[in-house]
Amino acid sequence: MTIEQQISDLARRAKVASSSLTVLSTVTKNRVLQKVAELLIEEKESIQRENEKDLVNGRQKGLSAAMLDRLRLSDTVLQSMVTALHEVCALPDPIGKVDDLVKRPNGLLVGRMRVPLGVIAMVYESRPNVTVEAAALCIKTGNAVILRGGSEAIHSNLALADILQKALVSQQVDKDVVQVIPTTDRQAVSHLLTLEEYIDLVIPRGGEGLIRFVSQNSRIPVLKHYKGVCHLYIDKDADVAKAVPLAINSKTHRPGVCNALEGLLIHEEIAAQALPVLATALIDKGVELRGCTKSTSLDKRVIKAADSDWGTEFLDLVLCVKVVKDFEEAKAYIMKYGSQHTESIVTENYSTAQRFINEIDASAVMVNASTRFNDGGQLGLGAEIGISTTKLHAYGPMGLEELTTRKFIVYGQGQVRV
Repeated sequence: MTIEQQISDLARRAKVASSSLTVLSTVTKNRVLQKVAELLIEEKESIQRENEKDLVNGRQKGLSAAMLDRLRLSDTVLQSMVTALHEVCALPDPIGKVDDLVKRPNGLLVGRMRVPLGVIAMVYESRPNVTVEAAALCIKTGNAVILRGGSEAIHSNLALADILQKALVSQQVDKDVVQVIPTTDRQAVSHLLTLEEYIDLVIPRGGEGLIRFVSQNSRIPVLKHYKGVCHLYIDKDADVAKAVPLAINSKTHRPGVCNALEGLLIHEEIAAQALPVLATALIDKGVELRGCTKSTSLDKRVIKAADSDWGTEFLDLVLCVKVVKDFEEAKAYIMKYGSQHTESIVTENYSTAQRFINEIDASAVMVNASTRFNDGGQLGLGAEIGISTTKLHAYGPMGLEELTTRKFIVYGQGQVRV
């Protein structure tokens, strides 16, 4: 069987299996997720053995420390996956929910019901925990899912797929509801993106190259989880003592993830006071600062940034620093270099904070908070399938409702149109 035949068969089976999900009760779906959580704990050692194969390969290929961190299924990461599964179980099931039921003048009752999208294809890089979190959200919302993780995580993803399918079978649910593409051949993705007769939505989650490849080659609607070029703007009315831990957390908590800080903007009226303090704190955490001419003159530890640095998603302990004249320049910079992911302001001025919220275009806009909070779990959605940086049909972290659509339902008593 060729790769094309293998992927076509896999997608066809997912389409067939998706119909069985629409009639599953919430209780059954939750039992599947609870079983996945149990198996993650019971089979932790075997999962981590497979994960270690990926880590060894990653080191041999020269992956950065940040990328290896994203790849690692540590005890902490596995426990966070278990916690996320329990959170999804506890969330209300949106499927079957009827909104806006109204009686028309002709007596018809018209409403809109939440229904699954159908079959979702996820194409993503590095983080194998996405395999479980994406599958959990799809199961809860009655969607079948085809998962294609990065080649660097193939052993981890196949081990997690085995866990997921065991849990499905334990509750008499078709195991083809969740499938992981078992090859690292890129041709598999290319062919997957042509299967519009089986797949309803593609969600790419990864670097800029992956997003562009999927967007340019897909015949299926694409919901983009684009790169995270996130900024923290230190306003002239900022509390510097508050700004320091926000900058450190945003940049260094997990530098290899999409909601990590990549650009630090400082109002010129506070720059002489704030930059040395921020620079000391960040450099002490191992961050390399690359800045504009004004920032390098204010602090010699900031090295001159290259033109290519601005707007770069470093995913590492590197941070761009820009001193701006005012709010308008900060806004213009974010519009030019941001990726509509996460933007945050540090200020004690309410009016400026409201301007930032109203005028900055991003999937999440923060006031006096770390960019790291743009995350489904942190925002109350439970596990997320990604953070959409496009506005159709979701914007920001995609939880349960973002994986559904609504159909009209109409109750009549024999009415005909005249």
